[in-house]
Amino acid sequence: MQANIEKELQTNKFSQMDDTIKAKDRIIAWPRMGRIDIPLKALLLTLGAKVVIPPANSNEVLELGVKNSIEGICLPYKLNLANYIMALENGANTLMMFQAPGSCRLGNYTKMAQKTLKKMGYEFDMVIFDMYKSKMKQTLQAFWHVTRCINPFKYYKAFSLGFNKFFAIDEAEKQMFYYRPRELRKGEAERYYNKWLKIIDGTNTIIGAKSLVKKIRKDFKNIEIDRKKDIPVVYLLGEFFVLLDPYTNQNIEKVLGEMGIEVQRQIMFSGWLEHVLKPSFFYKKESHRERCVRYAKEYMKRAIGGECIETIGDTVYAAKNGIDGVIHLMPFSCMPEIVSQNILSKVSKNEDIPILSLVLDEQTGKTGYVTRVEAFVDLVKRKRVRKEHPQAERIKL
Repeated sequence: MQANIEKELQTNKFSQMDDTIKAKDRIIAWPRMGRIDIPLKALLLTLGAKVVIPPANSNEVLELGVKNSIEGICLPYKLNLANYIMALENGANTLMMFQAPGSCRLGNYTKMAQKTLKKMGYEFDMVIFDMYKSKMKQTLQAFWHVTRCINPFKYYKAFSLGFNKFFAIDEAEKQMFYYRPRELRKGEAERYYNKWLKIIDGTNTIIGAKSLVKKIRKDFKNIEIDRKKDIPVVYLLGEFFVLLDPYTNQNIEKVLGEMGIEVQRQIMFSGWLEHVLKPSFFYKKESHRERCVRYAKEYMKRAIGGECIETIGDTVYAAKNGIDGVIHLMPFSCMPEIVSQNILSKVSKNEDIPILSLVLDEQTGKTGYVTRVEAFVDLVKRKRVRKEHPQAERIKL
């Protein structure tokens, strides 16, 4: 039996990579998560592929995913499955997804989805590649498999466009997080962000893509802000998908910004991609992952999968660097983040930092969710006032 398993793994390098679909006939899709569609579309179109982009995550998408998922599976899987179904219904015949090591079920998402979709009668090629195993090599092989592109310049242009668009989207988000709680005209930071998403999407040259970050920083400075306003800073931490997808986290970044909180998210698309794909000897400074391992060592000796060690490390780092609070986001039944949640209570006590853990699934109600966030924000603001004015007995917030 072991020999048969090894033979199957050798034949199916990316889980299931058949050649029944010719490269010219492939129509490629992938799950939606935040604005990942913009850079991935640019990358694949540059390599000559045809793509289908599923609709943004919504109640309709979630309903479809819940209907076709097993009970107890986490929210990201349900949305991913619905994304696949919608893409296949819209003509896709090749689905792409990466997998991850450790106890996170992400490593089995695509295999589970693949079986479910086959049972539903869909015919497709599922391309699963492990970005952690051989980094850029696996990624290039997967894109070669679906495009059969052999032009080195096209790969250079595709990955330059894709990566620089990831950097630009992240920069636009960071600027919006900073300006939103300070803006004098409500909604202006978000309007700038949406404007730049369109510009990023429409940029198709390497030079143009590389200049985006500087242009975004310069443009956001045109937003008028209240420079005297006291703004607490809160880190958003937790599982990768719920952090990066506004529908899944119920747009918590906007909710916090409108409550006068500056959000800082340590996990961003571009930083994650650099960590996963770039060889370690290219790092000029300590990577985010390395920093997290260093700060988490008192509470966690090794990574167990998912973003568990990042959650702990970033919380300790936040406490030691004057951050006012931490909000921990996790999907219901996410094993690595359940471990994080249990450790965070000790971190909160030892490091003296307020922490709110929010568990998300399709049953999460908006009203109760916002009420908990409001109470946490009130706690953070009061703690900040006591810290800055220790002699004050009663200060109105």
